Amino acid sequence: MSGGLGNQMFEYALYLKLRSMGKDVKMDDFTCYGPGERPKQLDVFGVSYDVLTKEEYNGLTDSWMQPWHRVRRKLSGRKDLSYREKSSNFDPEVLTKEPALLLGYFQSEKYFEDIKDQVREAFIFRNFSPSKQTRAYEKMIDTSFSVSVHIRRGDYLKAENVKQFGDICNNGYYERAIGRMKELFPQARFYIFSNDPEWTKKHFTGPEFVPVICNDEKSGYGDMYLMSKCRHHIIANSSFSWWGAWLNTNPDKKVIAPAKWFADRVCCDIYTQEMERL
Repeated sequence: MSGGLGNQMFEYALYLKLRSMGKDVKMDDFTCYGPGERPKQLDVFGVSYDVLTKEEYNGLTDSWMQPWHRVRRKLSGRKDLSYREKSSNFDPEVLTKEPALLLGYFQSEKYFEDIKDQVREAFIFRNFSPSKQTRAYEKMIDTSFSVSVHIRRGDYLKAENVKQFGDICNNGYYERAIGRMKELFPQARFYIFSNDPEWTKKHFTGPEFVPVICNDEKSGYGDMYLMSKCRHHIIANSSFSWWGAWLNTNPDKKVIAPAKWFADRVCCDIYTQEMERL
């Protein structure tokens, strides 16, 4: 397990898929998490999983620290059973490797397409108690022709991330996407979700725009909950808004996504059938 909530959900969906294939599967939920790291947030869904022990981790990665293991590795090399997905697209070998420590984000519905109902059942917000403010937004969303708009700034603007994520979901993308939604649904009302609400309030003005400000980074799952209640979606190149749109069960939903997902490599399998790429 690694990354934020959206990535954790993709990883858990793969866990469910492998279990459905009759495999013995455990989650390593300690290697990438500790002080200063993003929190593990799957608890909001009330899901459970078998946890890999550190002893089992050492066995899979040949990470034993005893002197005789160090000598052995120097003489015969490390017997590491780690397998990283080959690219940012669906890698069918992920489903066949065993024993293995699977590394990656597995950001494609293709990994769990045949168990989608099971995944939807898993990702019900069982342990989420919406605040009065969240309930008020939910009522507005339910009683209007709601379109969620996710704008991710914050960490995406850091120098180390610009090469990978930068200048994809720019102002031009959101202008095109909002224009397309207005063309399809003239009565649309846009609910703006962002980790930079001050910026969005300056750039999205008018009665058709509603900034959603009721959750912080630690309770971001509240934003995903509200996104999933909207009728249609404009998503960022972010697994967070991908899931916000995916969890919406409206069979007629319209989802607009950026034409590119990453700036530095091709990524096709992240897109689902109902997505229009702009």
